[in-house]
Amino acid sequence: MNVPAGEGLLVYGATGYTGGLLAALARERGLAPIVAGRSRAKVEAVAARLGAEARVASVDDAPALREMLRDVACVISSAGPFVRTARPMFEACLATGTHYLDVTGEIDVFALAESYDERARSAGVMLLPGIGFDVVPSDCLAAHVAARVGKPRVVRIALAAGGTPTHGTAKTALDAIGAPLRVRRGGRLVALPSGSLARRFDFGDGPVACVGVPMGDVVTAARSTGAPDVEVYMRGSPWLRLALRAGQLLGPLVSSRPVRGALGRWIERLPEGPSESERLGTRARVVAEAEGSAGSARARLDTPSGYETTRLAGVEAARRILAGDATPGFQTPATAFGPEFVLALPGVKREDLPVDAEETP
Repeated sequence: MNVPAGEGLLVYGATGYTGGLLAALARERGLAPIVAGRSRAKVEAVAARLGAEARVASVDDAPALREMLRDVACVISSAGPFVRTARPMFEACLATGTHYLDVTGEIDVFALAESYDERARSAGVMLLPGIGFDVVPSDCLAAHVAARVGKPRVVRIALAAGGTPTHGTAKTALDAIGAPLRVRRGGRLVALPSGSLARRFDFGDGPVACVGVPMGDVVTAARSTGAPDVEVYMRGSPWLRLALRAGQLLGPLVSSRPVRGALGRWIERLPEGPSESERLGTRARVVAEAEGSAGSARARLDTPSGYETTRLAGVEAARRILAGDATPGFQTPATAFGPEFVLALPGVKREDLPVDAEETP
């Protein structure tokens, strides 16, 4: 069923750190965002500060969610954990003809969006999760190197990004404690012991140790490159690898209600997110390498900090959608806008690297 699309942009979760950044930049760029969330008092405070329209709905209230999106062309959701919020948002978007963006990095959300592909195509709706640091730089870079190796067999991605996490990111990470590492092998998602995969990557200062992590690229890079094998790594010391392995043993303890409650209260006492100086003053780097029928390729991206990249990429994607650039169905940043999309963001630099001997753990 094709549902006529509305007009305008709505930022759901605008009362949070990332949602606030997105709403403010969208307002600055002239997109006149509607700000939305589940707390009326908080939403109206943000709306008053930005001079924007306010709308209130919970993701658990399907009729209210559809009413909230009734005349909206595009929604950016920054309300996580997205594994809990994505499905009701997908359903509301299909019902109202609203294109969907979010800032998740959760594997299961990308897999869920992929399962909605046919329905989204029929509804004329684009579902594009991961329009932030996860996974815009990595997906665009993976597509770039994969295009240079003929038919790609293997894609590896490595991330070097630090800084203060937001409350939402910390809570999502808390949910993932004890989860296995997931990679793609032969076109299928496969679980490996956490902390069991290691490799060295050069982020610009020589090869450094990285450890395998469960990131959404095992879904998105497979779709944007066609590679049957995908692995994702993060820069980290042997202590990180040890901590990931220990997480499997501690997972049942952390999942208990008293411990989760205590950790949740501790997270709430942390800073809401990085300061403006930290967000604007730090950098992140991504390396991607591909192997295929025509050889190997490797490249590196230097980007603003993760949250700054998310702010810039999310609003640029929304701007393009409002201008009519939206492909129905499940999309990744690279399939929606091309591998060069990331280079349209201020402060992003890409460098093709020589292919040396394979980097080993």
